Amino acid sequence: MGPVPRIRFALRRSLDRALVVIAVAALLLGVFQYAVMPVDGPVGFILRWLPVIFWAYIAGGIIAWRRRPSNPMGFLIVVAGIIIYLGLLGNATIPMLQAIGAIFASVALAATLHLLLAFPSGRLTRPALWIVIAGYVVAVVLQAPHYLLDPNGPFPPFAIADAPALAAILGTVQDVSGAVVMVAAAVVLFQRARRADRPQRRVLIPLFVYGIVTVLYTPVSTFLGVDLLGMDPLVRTVIQLALITGIPVVVAVGILRGGFARTSELEELATWLGSATRPSVSLEALLATALGDPTLKLGVWVAERDAFVGDDGAELGRPAADAGWHVIERDGRTIGAFTYDAQLQADRDVVARAGNVVAIAVEGEQLTAELLASREALLRSRERIVEAADRERRRIAGDLHDGLQAQLVMLALEAHRLASAPAADVPARALRLRADIDAAASDLRAFVHDLVPAALIERGLAAAAEDLVDRMPIATVLEDEMDGADVDPAVENTAYHVIAEGLSNIVKHAHARTARVHLSHDRDLLRVEIIDDGSGTAAIDHGTGLRGLADRVDAAGGVLTVRSEPGSGTTLRAELPCAS
Repeated sequence: MGPVPRIRFALRRSLDRALVVIAVAALLLGVFQYAVMPVDGPVGFILRWLPVIFWAYIAGGIIAWRRRPSNPMGFLIVVAGIIIYLGLLGNATIPMLQAIGAIFASVALAATLHLLLAFPSGRLTRPALWIVIAGYVVAVVLQAPHYLLDPNGPFPPFAIADAPALAAILGTVQDVSGAVVMVAAAVVLFQRARRADRPQRRVLIPLFVYGIVTVLYTPVSTFLGVDLLGMDPLVRTVIQLALITGIPVVVAVGILRGGFARTSELEELATWLGSATRPSVSLEALLATALGDPTLKLGVWVAERDAFVGDDGAELGRPAADAGWHVIERDGRTIGAFTYDAQLQADRDVVARAGNVVAIAVEGEQLTAELLASREALLRSRERIVEAADRERRRIAGDLHDGLQAQLVMLALEAHRLASAPAADVPARALRLRADIDAAASDLRAFVHDLVPAALIERGLAAAAEDLVDRMPIATVLEDEMDGADVDPAVENTAYHVIAEGLSNIVKHAHARTARVHLSHDRDLLRVEIIDDGSGTAAIDHGTGLRGLADRVDAAGGVLTVRSEPGSGTTLRAELPCAS
């Protein structure tokens, strides 16, 4: 796939400016977060790390957002970073910020879970959607008792009742429910990794393995690390923060390793296609770049091959059931198709819009491919016509030299001997000479008839076809619907050869019991059909007879078709343009 040009346009510049604003705002928010944290306290080394977590998410989100604006992953990473930022504000020294942190304390886990299950398309499948919803419910609803029922909880001013025992029970419910959600998420990630094909595993498996470790760490460390093994809660928190910090990093690395190219809602593709001086880049490369999918393959529909054909001339086969496949249509006609990675691009609307954008260009490539195919077919047809003409000239020359010329030489010698023959022998020898001359004349007429039948010249196509039908060894019927139409002699000659070749093939190969020849004339079109009830299996590409006949018809501007199913007979049909 060739290099893809970098095209600058208004939407790209606008996106870049917006991302710069987000980056600057994140930098300032991180500095503010550091300023309001008690970094000189006993856990100051952890609090100093909190802005880095926020910046890691913003940086990863900006990378993903800029690389693939049409994919929600960048937006989700930035939103997850903001949620984590709000949750970590519970460590601040300002009461209002502590209140915000109390509400969002557990939402960070749900947000990271959302990221992992949405990768790489940015959208959630139905099982993953229910898991994410459950995660947010556990993180928001079941978190409320911690600050609503316990005056000594994360933010005492929010307490509406003094029920720490009930808050503890509901806290256990939250831990158990969160563990179930995390395990379910790990199962989904494992199944995705197992179903991924080899190219996808290179990107998905490292991230999913990291994600499984991250989502399972919280319940495992809660029930085993702290409760059973006596793990220091501070150590548990440090490991958990480190794992959460790594999520945007591995997502960004996955995006870069996966080759997700830049895209901006297909505007770049449209701009490239509309450029009068666009560089020489394949349409497949541009479409792959617009969708951010290096595995994409594009093919245009070539009717002569009854297949979609790519730039390299190879046929584009329909992919497996779990892969993406989109057919490009224009005005109700199929003009092309492309395969893509359905896991990397799950938004069918974006795929459909991409197909619509490139439809005109694909139609142009289709016309070009058809013209090239027609040109190649025409060149091959002309070569075969020239070769057939050369063979026919050599045959005629051979017949004249070995047959008629030899006869004439013998007749000349006999006439010369007759001049010196005894008078008594002259009458008998003269009669023999006359008989030999008649035989030579008969051979000459037969030779001329093979070239251009006398019936065709003198009485027209219908009479010449009737003469051929009468000589058939099987029951053959002529259906003449010409109605005395005046047809150009060259067209009549081509039609005659179609009939002669068709009837000859029936006798030689069809094993038929009956045959039928149908002639019709409709305005500027002469139709010839030869139908038999034989064994079928005839094809234009089998042998030189029908192939040469097809070339002759094609040279006359017509079309020759053969329909021949095994056991169902053969229909040879020629349509020839003619002046009425």
